Amino acid sequence: QVQVVESGGGLVRPGGSLRLSCTISGSILSMYTMYWYRQAPGKQREWVASITSGDSASYAVAVRGRFSISRENAKNTMYLQMNNLKFEDTAVYFCQGVRVGVGDEYWGQGTQVTVSS
Repeated sequence: QVQVVESGGGLVRPGGSLRLSCTISGSILSMYTMYWYRQAPGKQREWVASITSGDSASYAVAVRGRFSISRENAKNTMYLQMNNLKFEDTAVYFCQGVRVGVGDEYWGQGTQVTVSS
């Protein structure tokens, strides 16, 4: 059974940094395109960043230049380094894995990021 678990959320001041982690168990990370999404209170879930199995990364305009997505296949773990955090980055951050060539999707339970002074 494939499971996806996020960690690393917390409370941070504006301008601060956090690193989120997303670990897959029951499968192999290298077989997945990985995504980060976020959902702020009262808003729809939105795509934040993604990374292919070939390490090609893409970012939403709102986070480009501040966030960095990466993966460490040997640890079955993906990361989202978030720098220069803003109030509007406050949200629950979700990790999704999509199996390449198959399309099976797996979501984590989310991790809360709160940017507050």
